[in-house]
Parts: sequence; C-alpha cells; structure tokens
Amino acid sequence: MKNKTSVLSREGEAQPSRCPDNSAFKQQRLPAWKPQLTIASVLSCFFLTGAFCLTVGVCLVLSANSAREIQVDYSDKCSDCSKLRENSSNWNKECHCSINFTLKEDILGDVFLYYGLQNFYQNHRRYVMSRSDAQLLGRNVNIQRSNCAPFSTYRNGTPMAPCGAIANSMFNDTIDLVYNINSSMIQVPLLKTGNSWWTDKNVKFRNPESYNLSSAFAGTARPPYWQKPVYLLDEEDERNNGYVNDDFIIWMRVSAFATFRNLYRRIRRVRRFAEGLPAGNYTFQISYNFPVTRFKGRKHVILSTVVWSGGSNPFLGIAYLVSGTAATLAGFVITGIHLKLRKKKTYFQKQ
Repeated sequence: MKNKTSVLSREGEAQPSRCPDNSAFKQQRLPAWKPQLTIASVLSCFFLTGAFCLTVGVCLVLSANSAREIQVDYSDKCSDCSKLRENSSNWNKECHCSINFTLKEDILGDVFLYYGLQNFYQNHRRYVMSRSDAQLLGRNVNIQRSNCAPFSTYRNGTPMAPCGAIANSMFNDTIDLVYNINSSMIQVPLLKTGNSWWTDKNVKFRNPESYNLSSAFAGTARPPYWQKPVYLLDEEDERNNGYVNDDFIIWMRVSAFATFRNLYRRIRRVRRFAEGLPAGNYTFQISYNFPVTRFKGRKHVILSTVVWSGGSNPFLGIAYLVSGTAATLAGFVITGIHLKLRKKKTYFQKQ
C-alpha cells in the first residue's frame, strides 16, 4: 500500500517515500517562456550586436590612440651597469647611467612614469604561490610552514621579511627625471605615494604593531637580493615604509604575461610642471640594480598619459572590433543562406 508520505516494507513497517512533493516547482510544472526564433529576430540580434561592438570598438581605439606615450629601452644603453650586476659579488656597488630624449610637443595633464619588463615570467605557478599573505598582514606566523621556501629562512634559522620569491625579486632600479633647459638641470618632482590600490594599502598589507618599524621587524632579515631591510624602503616617509610601501605593494601584484609594466611614479604638477611636461630635452637618470641579461629580458621606462578608457592600450578596442565584425559577417551569411533556401522553396512550390 502506498501513500503520499510513506510506503510499507516487506516487514510491514512504514518507510518514508522518495517521491518529490506534489508542488509546481518539484514536479516541473512552473510556467516557462520559450522564445520562437524567427529569421527576423535572429538577424536583428546579430546586426544589433555587431553595430554595438563596432561602435564601442571605434571609440576605444580612438581614445587609446589619443593617449600620449614615450617609451625608452635602456637595456643596451646601460650595458656597462648590466655587466656589473650580472656578477653577484658586485651587489653592493652602485652603477648609474643616463638616457637623453626629447619631447617635441607638450604632454598636458597627468603624466605617469612606468617601468616595463620583457620576458620576465611572473605567472609561473611556484613563483605566484611563493609568498605569505599572513606575514604581509603583519601577523606573527611560522614562515617555515608557508609556501615561501626556499626564500623563507636563512641557514641559521633567521626568517626573511618579507619571504618568498616574489618579494626577493622585487624591481629595485631607481629612476629620476631631469628637465634640461638653458644649460640648467631641473629635477622633475615625482610622487611616490598614492600609486597603489586603496584595498592593497589598507586591507591586504599591514605592518606589525610596534612603537617603531625597526623593533617591529626585530629578529628578521632582508631577502637575499635586497640591498636594505624592509623597514628602510622609504626612509623619508614613515607611512610609506615596511609592507605598506607603494613600490613593494605594486610589485607583489603579479602580472599574467611575460611582458608587463608597473606604475612607478606620478609627475607632481607644481610650478613649471603645473600643466604637465613641457616640450624640451629630458634625461632619465637611472641607478641600475636589477639584472635582466641572464633570462634575456629587457627593461623600459615609459612616460604616459591616461584617458577615460585607460592608458595607451588598444587591445580592448580591437577585441570589440573583431567581435563586431564577426557578428556582422555572421548576419550577412545567415541572410544569404535564408534567401537561397527561400528561392529553392519557391521554385519547388511552383513545380
């Protein structure tokens, strides 16, 4: 005997029924809408999608092309420093090089200074995982249990701060911009704070709590490739020091591609540079510390402006143009197939 709630087993005991409840949802009796695809609706979707993507793509490409950008490759121009840095025994020796360039027109508005790396693979799985987020939050953690190895502790057991391969390979070239006018050299004022995301600066990265940073990092040591400890990354600004240093935070945000650029500085719009960078002769003064020859890499320094769609990168606009073109061509192909089949149908009906 069977009912809504139970069934009788062979022994006569009532067993719960596995039948779903007699409801519209569980019995799949809910009202549904099934679109009726007609040739008019299908072609309208294709052509409207194509028109939308083409319009957006053209706007994005024009916007990206309107951004001004100056890119200088200094890998070969600083070859003497590069050879010096390839020898690890020269890690504490300073090496400087200068690169001259000319701006033929004024660059108005906000100007951003980037450093770029080529053929540097930050997307390697072990490299991406080689960090301790708990340590970067200022917590007292056991580094040996993290994913930082082999950049976790020294042979004597002293933990590294910060640990991991990402932190150890931090970009450490120093780049200054000089304006040459009337036989005089004017240092272009650069802003080194306010370049990282707010969530990184206030949520993901924090310094250990202590009355000063040197005591907060007591008992730790700098990573092997660093020239100074983490609490001396910015000796001029205490708020931009330690784990909350902007340059460090930006480097810890790894790139998905082997060629990438990171924001380094912003031009401070004061005095002579209130409107941007005036036309004239400039010099990049570089303290060369980051070797790239062994992995066949290249280094660039970039001056760029931004527009409403971002920087000088037409990739998104090209993607929209390709999508819009594909949708439009698909619409024409479907139209041709429809007309051809309709002619055949009319011919057979007449026969």
